[in-house]
Order: sequence, then C-alpha cells, then structure tokens
Amino acid sequence: MKLYCDPLSTTVRPVLLFAAEHDIPLERVHVDLMSGGNRDPEYLTLNPNGIVPFLVDGDFGLGESAAILRYLAAKVGSPAYPADLKARARVDEAISWFSTQFHEYFCLMVCYPHMGVPKGMSPEMLAGLTAYGAEAAVKWLEILDRHMLAGRDFVCGDQITLADYLGISYVLLGEIPGFDFSPYPNIQAWIARMRARPHFAPVFETFFTALAHFRAQQAA
Repeated sequence: MKLYCDPLSTTVRPVLLFAAEHDIPLERVHVDLMSGGNRDPEYLTLNPNGIVPFLVDGDFGLGESAAILRYLAAKVGSPAYPADLKARARVDEAISWFSTQFHEYFCLMVCYPHMGVPKGMSPEMLAGLTAYGAEAAVKWLEILDRHMLAGRDFVCGDQITLADYLGISYVLLGEIPGFDFSPYPNIQAWIARMRARPHFAPVFETFFTALAHFRAQQAA
C-alpha cells in the first residue's frame, strides 16, 4: 500500500501512528505541501481533492484521515475499531466530534492563526477570531476533560481507539500557540499517555522539529 503524505500535515500523523503500532507496511510518497505538491496535475489526477493523506491499496484509492483509519483498522481486524455495534458507534461519534466541534473552535480559531492561517486577514480580524476561539473552545476542552476522559485512560474507555489516534494530533496543535492545558488534568494525563507510546516519538518528530523552528523564529 502507498500513502501519499506530508509528515507536517496534522491529518497524516494519526494514520502513520496507527500503521506503525499495527505493523502495517506503507510505502510513503511525499507530497510536499510547502512547495505546492498537492496541486501537481499528476497528484490531482490521482486525488482531485488535492489534500493528504491519500491511501492507494492496489486499484483502490481512499482519502480523508478518518476514513483511512477505519479502512486500515478493518483490514487488520484492530480492536481500536471495535466490532461491537455500540462500541464502534461510540468511536465514530468521538471521531466526528474531534473533526467538527473540536477542530472548528480549537484548531481553526486558536491554533491555526499562529501559523498564518487563514491568510489575508487584517490584524484586527485575526485578533477577533483568536479571542472568540479561545472563549468558545473552553466548552469543548471541558467536555473532553470532564466527560470523555473522566475516569478513563482513553477517549472511549480503557483501551485506545481510532478516536485517540485522530484526537491527539488535533489536541497537540495547542503546542503551536503554547496553549495552557493545566486547567484540564485529564487531558494532560491523556497527552502524556499517548506520548509514552513507543511509536509516538518517531511519528511526531517532524512536527516537534518544525515547532522548535517556529518558536525560534518567533523569539528572534
């Protein structure tokens, strides 16, 4: 199987971490987002959405990180995507929650503006966006901390699921603005638990290297 990806992409890391933990061999094809590789005509022929990750398994192609995670989990029979209908629905619910509510308010409004996204906004508009996001994100952080992670090791229970692989990549975007997670002890414990997993460091190495470079530039 081939995975078209850029390790700097937030949505690529969940797939890489899951594959590493399940010994799934993936031939990585680098799509350099910084140089516009996702807009290359050859790549757009393969994947008209022009985003990463994109999985190719024989004559089958599949985009969207959450869909790829589900496909790989089903392919190898991973307990991270439970066979039980209700347990699987709970995982799907958490995946959707991270991809919508949490991503919209925390990632898009609190984290991405520190990376210059969206571009072209005036300083006043950008300040307004981040201020609103910081206020609105509290609700979703409290839900994650006080409900989803309360009294359990992982988002959907005592065992890791696809929701954790996806969610940790979104939550760790908080490192970019230096977000303070101290009011959320269950989130902090979960982050530490995920970071302690054997394959976490190599998968997230590019992210933390880029983060260190970004912080050095900000300090200069």
